[in-house]
Amino acid sequence: MAKKKKTDALAELVKKAPVKVLREMILSLAEPGSDFYRAAMHYLTEKIAVAEALEKDESGEVILALWEALLPDLTELNEYGGGDYDLEDAVAGLLVKIDEQLSIGNTGYPQRRELLDNVLGFIQSGNSGMEDPLYDVAYACCYDETDLRWFAKKLEGLGSDWEVRNARNIYRKIGDRDKYLELRLAHLTTGMDYYDLVTFYWEEDEKAKALEIAQRGLKEGQGRMDELREFVAERAAQTGDRSTFLTLQFEQATDRFTLESYLKFQGLCTEAEWKNYESKLLARLKKDTGSAALKIRMHRKEYDEALALLTRYRYPRDAWVDAYIIETAKELETRFPEEILVYYLSGLGNMKSSATRDEYARQAKIIAKVRRVLVQIIGAKERWTAFATKTKADNRKRPAFQEEFERVVPGWKKLGQRA
Repeated sequence: MAKKKKTDALAELVKKAPVKVLREMILSLAEPGSDFYRAAMHYLTEKIAVAEALEKDESGEVILALWEALLPDLTELNEYGGGDYDLEDAVAGLLVKIDEQLSIGNTGYPQRRELLDNVLGFIQSGNSGMEDPLYDVAYACCYDETDLRWFAKKLEGLGSDWEVRNARNIYRKIGDRDKYLELRLAHLTTGMDYYDLVTFYWEEDEKAKALEIAQRGLKEGQGRMDELREFVAERAAQTGDRSTFLTLQFEQATDRFTLESYLKFQGLCTEAEWKNYESKLLARLKKDTGSAALKIRMHRKEYDEALALLTRYRYPRDAWVDAYIIETAKELETRFPEEILVYYLSGLGNMKSSATRDEYARQAKIIAKVRRVLVQIIGAKERWTAFATKTKADNRKRPAFQEEFERVVPGWKKLGQRA
């Protein structure tokens, strides 16, 4: 006979209670800022159509209620510099809902200003990990030029580079030339700073001023210069100044030298121009020792130079760090077998002391490459057998070592066995 299910008294009372009574109970328990209040808000925003309620909420009260619901969690995130993923997702989700509703454009001015003022406090702190959605909400609070100007003035007062940058962008957006230039000229250091000012003057149809600032930026700018160079190069191309165009494109290609930038520059040159610039590119290439230089050398079929770059360092312990280096070593095996053999061996480390199974597995993969070079390329099977047999014997008391080698090195198990 089945046991009778135990009755939950509270559940029974909830079923019988009028809706009005339930509402009164919830509101009496939900003291703003309490755990119950937060739990109720999270539950209701997930279970009911919040968007529908928001669309009818021209007064903005629901938006402020959502803000009050997330405020304790946001405060916690801000205090500790972030939190667990569930907490961050919950706060971010509510901020997105507020942003979406504000973007509809039916929230009253007092509620928007109150919310924006509250959000600014967390933007200033910058410790919650919610800066992007907070900025989205802040911008969504601004319905017109008056709102944006107030927001920009507040950001300007915060003083940090990021806030001032946003203020500057707002002044530019609303057409406040004097305020934009005041903030822009006070901070003109990087290539991107100059590029921002150049495009401002260009859009204002002050072409000569834009080109003057661009030339100054090319001489004095620091850091990333890509956009500024491209701007001046494009103007040079339009006026037929081929020399300036190529000079800037050369600087662009060699600033962060890659195979892609090398090929792009080559594609811009005529045959005669390439002949003139090729030696300059190669002189610049000699200063690079990374994988980008290796790629260019391999593309140019300069295998001796590629080998020198490859063997400048030991075989990488973490092969996944740059797969191209590993692929290149294999590609050079047939051309330089002895050199690549030494290169592979350089990555083995100490094979006469105990290590982890992961380390044995790593060493085994390298030994498999050593076998391939000795047996399949050099054709020195005896050298392989002598080397491998000794290695196996040196580690005979390490079963994990033997197991990992048997997995990946062909014929390892039979090494040293009598016929």
